[in-house]
Amino acid sequence: MADRKNADEIEFLDFEDISMESKQTSEKADGIEKKENSDSMAAKKPESTAGRKYSVKDMEKADRNRRVSKQTGSVRRNADGSNSDRRRHSANNRRKKTRIKNPVLRWVCRVLATILVTLVILCVGLYGVMALLTLGPSKTAKEQFVMSVQETSAIGFLANWFCSEDEIKQIKERNSVKDTDEVTDASLVNVDAAATNEEIPDIQIVDVKGATYRGKLMIVKDPSRLFVGTIDGFGSKQGAVVSDIVARYNAIGGVNGGEFVDGDTTYTGMPVGLVMVNGEVLNGNSGTSYHVTGITFDNKLIVGNMTAAQAQEKNIRDCVSISNSIGPFLVINGEAQDVSGLGGGINPRTAVGQTADGSILLLAVDGRQANSLGASFSDLQDIMLQYGAVNASTMDGGTSTQMYYDGEVINTPYSPTGPRSCPTAFLIK
Repeated sequence: MADRKNADEIEFLDFEDISMESKQTSEKADGIEKKENSDSMAAKKPESTAGRKYSVKDMEKADRNRRVSKQTGSVRRNADGSNSDRRRHSANNRRKKTRIKNPVLRWVCRVLATILVTLVILCVGLYGVMALLTLGPSKTAKEQFVMSVQETSAIGFLANWFCSEDEIKQIKERNSVKDTDEVTDASLVNVDAAATNEEIPDIQIVDVKGATYRGKLMIVKDPSRLFVGTIDGFGSKQGAVVSDIVARYNAIGGVNGGEFVDGDTTYTGMPVGLVMVNGEVLNGNSGTSYHVTGITFDNKLIVGNMTAAQAQEKNIRDCVSISNSIGPFLVINGEAQDVSGLGGGINPRTAVGQTADGSILLLAVDGRQANSLGASFSDLQDIMLQYGAVNASTMDGGTSTQMYYDGEVINTPYSPTGPRSCPTAFLIK
């Protein structure tokens, strides 16, 4: 009986051990125990089961549990591996983007830094040059600088950095073309002399050059082809470039004309002073005296100070006007007008004249460029006299200066955005 009892206890212990193993395997399959505990149990299992018997049913159950545990572990390992791959891929992408982004940012920062340093150097350099011109030993250089910048609407304030208002006024008075009450004597011009000469080309384009300038001179032998073109209605608005005014009248060429409103507020579509077309007054007051340049009905160029009524009395067909400080008379009745000092600053210039044989002279001088700094009023006077002008006057200049001929602008206007718009132009039909 003792032996039987011992055998039963052994069988009971065997069954209990088998149940315990199954329970451990099931917990492993469900993912409750950690891998370290599973390994530890697996290591202990040979000790707890050594020499013990198992039924076929229990062994099959244990085998199934092991297979399930193995498959579950494989799935978990695959899932863990997939998540790990995704994390590595995401990190690689971030590193790649960082590698791409950083060089671009570095390049942009370097370019901006270079531009900034360059601008600072240029500003300091320009200021140094201006200081040298105005504070240096050369009086001529100082007055040339002051006159040149004061004739512009954009950078005239630069002179005020180094000179007082009283000093600037004195410099202007010492370097100008004096105004006059003299008016053109039309009898000095024979309009038929050139027009009937078949040996003279209808239109000539001549290159003009000087120490500080280069430009274009248009010579038109038939003065009846000269007229004043305008934009479509004057007002507080934008004007038009010469090429557009030429197109409006189906003309062949021309240059910019008279003055327009340009100051704190600029209206390039609003002329200043007297404007007449075909004898009709389009702008100006009848009783006010203006600085006039015009062409008569018998095709003679007239320059002088006059009212609208006086202009009509002189048989003027078309005209524009411009103040003496901007567009002085250059030649009247064959005589050069009185020039004081430098005769103005160095800038782009436009002028209109007529020779004794009636030929029309249209002049555009480039300026503010490396190969052409510009011309003074005295330079314009010399050019007009050289080509035989008996009457000549200056038009608006600076960025307005432009000459158009046969489908293109033939001078080189100074303006980063192209020729400036204006309300009037002297055209050739």
